[in-house]
Amino acid sequence: MAVTLTGVVLLVGGCTVPGAGEGSEEPTESLGALVDFTDQELEWGDCDSGPSEAECAVYEVPLDYDEPQDERIGIAVKRMPATGDDVIGSLLVNPGGPGGSGFDYVDHAPYIVSDRVRERFDLVGFDPRGVGRSSPITCLSAAELDEFIGAEAESVDGDGDMSELTEAGMARMEESSRGFVEACRTNAPELMLNVGTVNVARDMDVLRALLGDEKLTYLGASYGTHIGAHYADRFPERVRALVLDGAVDPSQDQLDLSVAQATGFETALRAFVEDCLTRGDCPLGGEGDSVADGVAALDAFLTSTAEEPLTNGMDDREINRARAELGVLAALYSESWWERVRQGLDDAMNDGDGTVLLQLGDDLYSRNDPRDYENSTAALIAVNCSDSPSPREVEDYAEAAAEAGEESPIFGPTLAWGALPCAFWPEEAVFSEGPLDGEGAAPIMVVGTTRDSATPYAWAEALAGQLSSGFLVTRDGDGHTGYQMGDACVDRMVDAYLIDLEVPRDGMACA
Repeated sequence: MAVTLTGVVLLVGGCTVPGAGEGSEEPTESLGALVDFTDQELEWGDCDSGPSEAECAVYEVPLDYDEPQDERIGIAVKRMPATGDDVIGSLLVNPGGPGGSGFDYVDHAPYIVSDRVRERFDLVGFDPRGVGRSSPITCLSAAELDEFIGAEAESVDGDGDMSELTEAGMARMEESSRGFVEACRTNAPELMLNVGTVNVARDMDVLRALLGDEKLTYLGASYGTHIGAHYADRFPERVRALVLDGAVDPSQDQLDLSVAQATGFETALRAFVEDCLTRGDCPLGGEGDSVADGVAALDAFLTSTAEEPLTNGMDDREINRARAELGVLAALYSESWWERVRQGLDDAMNDGDGTVLLQLGDDLYSRNDPRDYENSTAALIAVNCSDSPSPREVEDYAEAAAEAGEESPIFGPTLAWGALPCAFWPEEAVFSEGPLDGEGAAPIMVVGTTRDSATPYAWAEALAGQLSSGFLVTRDGDGHTGYQMGDACVDRMVDAYLIDLEVPRDGMACA
């Protein structure tokens, strides 16, 4: 999924195989320098987690592809063997983020792909560089990260409105964001310069070569679509089939993405409220109330938490507006979370207990251990800020917050301000080439969901249009991503494409 970190949206060169290089140009990496990487042997062994049939290995890639003879890093990979005998090859998968673990994602194989696909492909996931088991980037301690996530609450006055911060509030936001980047400089000075998605795509091509697949078959969700788009652009001749589900628009910078994402969350919020109002236990209203009434009730509740924080049955963290808002935001990724959020809102609005909302926010940030976080937050910011240039003036983020507030009054300003760390990210770490069109690649499937919260449907339309061979499949529904989300029409088209390379008519919609 395209996790948002207080708003930041989100989400190579095997040169010993035929067709090396970037598109039709000369390869960007030296053949002699990379042969050590593409000639590795994957030593599959038992895994420390997951199903018993899973196999795990580690392979090496250059930290810096411009200096492949220097430092190496390890990439952790997990494979679930195909369940049938007529195996096409490997299907690489990524769950998104940035910061999501592809290594752990494979454990959920029955939910990721259909039984038909599992029969024909070995399912392979890896932790991208900087994530989980693959040289994880760490910037802040758990306590410091708690302060960073709650920084917005200290930057606002009165009702917690982020759309119009005072100069003092903007200064506090700037201090927090600069502090995060400086912590990365201190704790991961070289890694922070080399975690961008262009390098993840290179790492994935090394893995493709090591798996023995002449061409890549790949399923990427949310930010995982960005990895796939980079791969198609850099290695178009090595594309067999790419499914890019819940697309990120690679033509926008991080601030633009944050503002655009506000529209997706607003659409999803209204769908959640509309559903809630049909139920007898909805804390936002009941029969006869409009969606606007329900949204207004939610806004009033969140405003009250800025002045009087909720009680916390977990630990000593203050559950202010920033944390309550994050808990509600979590619900909008999937309909399966709606019931739990209704419970959290009921506890909070009627009893002043914010524990469930806090737990939901923790789930979104991978804070599974009460004393620590996974490193997904650091990876999310580092990758997002490395993937495209962002404005360098704080005032640009203030203007974007006001604009986003018009599209999504509750979540928009927070999303825009969350991109602020990118203003201070080292310029030498930022990828700044042109659009990703994948010229020369085989047909690429982009799946978009009409009421997707984290990756608005317009992004799927944009990516399908930018990719020279892209075609769009539409799921009319709620929640984030479209494949394996209960729509038999979408599932059939994805399966037929992955297995038999069947290409439906562009713009094919499923109701």
